[in-house]
Amino acid sequence: HKMAAAGAEAAAVAAEEEKRLPEGDPESGGDSEDEGDSDSSGDGEDEEKENEAEIQRLEEQLSINAFDYNCHLDLIKLLRQEGELIKLRRARQKMSELFPLTEEIWLDWLKDEIKMASESSEREKVYELFERAVKDYICPEIWLEYAQYSIGGIGQEGGIEKVRSIFERALTAVGLHVTKGTALWEAYREFENAILETAQPAPGSIPSPEQQQMLSSQLEKIHMLFRRQLGIPLLDMEASYAEYEEWSEEPIPEATIKNYKKALQQLEKYKPYEEALLGAETPKLAEYQAYIDFEMKTGDPARIQLIYERALAENCLVPDLWARYNQYLDRQLKVKELVLSAHDRAVRNCPWTVGLWIRYLLAMERHRVDHSIISEMFEKALNAGFIQATDYVEIWQAYLDYLRRRVDFTQDSSKELEELRSAFARAVEYLKQEVEERFSESGDPSCTIMQNWARVEARLCNNMQKARELWDNIMTKGNAKYANMWLEYYNLERAHGDTQHCRKALHRAVQCTSDYPEHVCEVLLTLERIEGTLEDWDAAVQKTENRLARVNEQRAKAAEKEAALAKQEEEKAEQRKQARAEKKASKKAKKARIGDKRKADDDDEGEWGQEAEQPSKKHKGDGDGLPLDEYMEVETGLFGRSGADKPDHPANQKEKASTSRKDIPKVLHDSSKDNVTVFVSNLSYSMANPEVKLKELFESCGEVTEIRPVFSNKGTFRGYCYVEFKEEKSALQALGLDRQAVEGRPMFVSPCIDKNKNPDFKV
Repeated sequence: HKMAAAGAEAAAVAAEEEKRLPEGDPESGGDSEDEGDSDSSGDGEDEEKENEAEIQRLEEQLSINAFDYNCHLDLIKLLRQEGELIKLRRARQKMSELFPLTEEIWLDWLKDEIKMASESSEREKVYELFERAVKDYICPEIWLEYAQYSIGGIGQEGGIEKVRSIFERALTAVGLHVTKGTALWEAYREFENAILETAQPAPGSIPSPEQQQMLSSQLEKIHMLFRRQLGIPLLDMEASYAEYEEWSEEPIPEATIKNYKKALQQLEKYKPYEEALLGAETPKLAEYQAYIDFEMKTGDPARIQLIYERALAENCLVPDLWARYNQYLDRQLKVKELVLSAHDRAVRNCPWTVGLWIRYLLAMERHRVDHSIISEMFEKALNAGFIQATDYVEIWQAYLDYLRRRVDFTQDSSKELEELRSAFARAVEYLKQEVEERFSESGDPSCTIMQNWARVEARLCNNMQKARELWDNIMTKGNAKYANMWLEYYNLERAHGDTQHCRKALHRAVQCTSDYPEHVCEVLLTLERIEGTLEDWDAAVQKTENRLARVNEQRAKAAEKEAALAKQEEEKAEQRKQARAEKKASKKAKKARIGDKRKADDDDEGEWGQEAEQPSKKHKGDGDGLPLDEYMEVETGLFGRSGADKPDHPANQKEKASTSRKDIPKVLHDSSKDNVTVFVSNLSYSMANPEVKLKELFESCGEVTEIRPVFSNKGTFRGYCYVEFKEEKSALQALGLDRQAVEGRPMFVSPCIDKNKNPDFKV
């Protein structure tokens, strides 16, 4: 039997080799060495040189941008065509380190390596490659190939048990697959049947007790496989039942028949979902979502895991799907290897999504992964290229929370505490240097990271001096005008500081607060009512009265100014209305004179009139901003130190408000084409002919169907647009152009996601 198996394996490999050899290869027996065909030979040399130049160009491109997915694919295809086996292996290795590979790429790689593996040591390398392949996505074909390949090694020690082990793992992974699971069950049974054949005694001989026992054991294995399979809802299971009836020499047990009938009933429930998937167009997200909801109600963990894996194989760039799958694994299955593998694949597929990285860090901490590995993963997250400043604040906060949970605060000092303090300092510096420089904003205007650092120092380290330093820094960063910021600091002083510092903070708050001054005045008076002397009370009353008098005076001025502006705007609107009426009347008179009574023209005029009126409309409340801090030239910190930020002048506030009122015309977008569309932003407003410029840029990714730039109602380019491709793979490749410099600034390229369906997605 072993000889027959080895022979079959060799024949299969030879046939595969023959299929893959390029036409005209000497080993294929082709006519490429026809001595008379010299022109053909010259063409071949030219093509070879062209391919070599293209290979070199692709390698250089990847050295500049290693995350160019399609560039990896093109390079691998060319190297395979040229037979550059060493370079091909290296190229595949590099790609697999950066991206999860599709079933097709893995199968090509595995088949190439299988052809080259002859020694047992080389077989082990192929086994290692299979182990990597089955981790990227759930792929029935790869598992089947793995099991079939392992059969070729049954001659080695423990070979049969290794094959059984791989088949069992394959059944665990994809044995429940309604449409593709049957092939694995049948392959497993065929293998066990082949073993049974070798155990049969020679014709006419009487089997020994040992042989008889082996025969019985092997028969029982095949019976058990049939029974296990018939208890699972799989397509064409009626044929499997008929096969079992024919094969078995004894009646099928009642329990097996009962399980089979139950599975048949279940299959009827699954059929509509499977048929919906068969009839749907890629990526079938809605159909998979319905299937997932159905499985979640049923509640079988193995089936829920399988349907999520099937959905993700076709929707690997949908962060929300990864997030829901990971949440299910975190809360329900809680198996370390499964959980961490899914989180790792999620961030490799959607590295731009900060929420997936945060969940990964939490999962690693939950499963007690080594600190050095968690820190390494955090550094990878920082380099993932998030698309907004607030994402960096979130990832830093998640990492700082983790570091804080490691500290034993009963000790005065520890390595973990020093690491936490160092990380807080680095976070503040990182947001200032890296994030503000790139996004022109910190992402953390209210300094939440510094606030948390101050709380840690005050509450857990009893270090109020450091906490006060931090709060002084927070206030000089433009937060001194907000009542809630002062009250946050005041509450910290109440809990962990002293009355003297509470009083100082509230006096500064009364002087600086411009949004809710009455509130901080009230808190100061309450403090003095409970704890202050008569002198303290008198000082507080005088200070709050003076401040509120000034506030009321400013409010009255602001109200007068607003009323005057509103009246002025009304007068202007009335004048415009009269001018339009006169113009219309004169036009009508003119038309009457020349006998032109076309109604359509009148209608058009009406529409233009309306359109002209819109920009002048002023909504009540627009630009409402009380200039309460006009008299303050600079904001001050907790202890009276001057800060760098100046309050907005009222004129600036109005200018900003009027800018925000400009209506941005909507560009119609068909959400059914999200999969072939990317959203491009952060472009220069002064870009001339954005359609032409962007078409040149994106045509390298594939055929561009349409480019839809967004313009303001004044006709100026708004700096963003939609780019629609003919094929989905082109849109996926276009994501690789994210951050590419265009006219001196980084262009942002994001997936086109319907915010109504995915409200949590941040672009």
